Amino acid sequence: MQELRIRRPDDWHLHLRDGAALKAVLPFTAQRFARAIVMPNLTPPVTTTAAALAYRERILAALPAGAQFTPLMTLYLTDLTTPAEIDRALDSGAVYGAKLYPAGATTHSEAGVSDVRRLDAVLERMAERGLPLLVHGEVTAAEVDVFDREARFIDLVLAPLVERTPTLRVVFEHVSTRAAVAYVCAARAGVAATVTPQHMLLNRNAMFRGGLRPHLYCLPVLKTENDRVAIIEAVASGNPRFFLGTDSAPHARHTKENACGCAGIFSAHAGIELYAEAFEQAGMLARLEDFAASFGADFYRLPRNTATLRLQRRDWSPPAHYGFGEHTLVPWRAGESIAWSLAP
Repeated sequence: MQELRIRRPDDWHLHLRDGAALKAVLPFTAQRFARAIVMPNLTPPVTTTAAALAYRERILAALPAGAQFTPLMTLYLTDLTTPAEIDRALDSGAVYGAKLYPAGATTHSEAGVSDVRRLDAVLERMAERGLPLLVHGEVTAAEVDVFDREARFIDLVLAPLVERTPTLRVVFEHVSTRAAVAYVCAARAGVAATVTPQHMLLNRNAMFRGGLRPHLYCLPVLKTENDRVAIIEAVASGNPRFFLGTDSAPHARHTKENACGCAGIFSAHAGIELYAEAFEQAGMLARLEDFAASFGADFYRLPRNTATLRLQRRDWSPPAHYGFGEHTLVPWRAGESIAWSLAP
């Protein structure tokens, strides 16, 4: 296949940052995706509806002229979040999820939740009013091996939470293990997952190919080939519980190439092209449209997009870096080949 036309996709897990960084990366997403769930882990985090609405206005102001893109805002849950804030979020018409970051789990998660049981009343209100819970699914205890954090989170936090609130809709974000795939497949109705391009295309060996590769360090960290295959199999099955979420996470080059580098892979510059490559490698290009443009919209109870997007089977190489405010940003596959490109 040399050309592929699909319904315009959505990105159900995206980091846009703020200020000059936002202006640098937003055009990549707006060119490819009609909508995106925007993560709230700014500094300070987006913990209130008022802050989410203000952030939304900054995103809209940063859009290139003529861009057709809608940011879907989220709240950052803390130990102090109240049911009243959930009501304000729903009443605003602009907030589409609330994000659970276990404290210390990833970038800018220091203000996250220390004990999920403190949120019982908040989660009940979210269930009542239909606001999805978006979960970064890793425990943070120092004694837990980094490659086991996701599986332990299922047993210790997620499974009990899902059982306690049987009508709460939950997105297990950026699943990275066979255990997570198995849990989502067997879970009750209302549990879904986002899948990143890096967890479809790479296993943990990629981080050490020819030396340490900091630009492939993300959280959850890349896992084994067995885990990658499980993710591919779940997506290839056409299971509507699994849908697109790039988790594109831009960081300035000097913060990645550092003695204590940041977690996050920047993929927005090729957000849909990388998925097309993964789907082609797995022999399932026919599944791409539903994964990218149908299942997520259905879960979030939003209409599917009507516009289309064309991809061509044409190799291209991202540059060594992009501008990122006063700094530079190294994209995934910098100087390397990507098999699919946007059609002009």
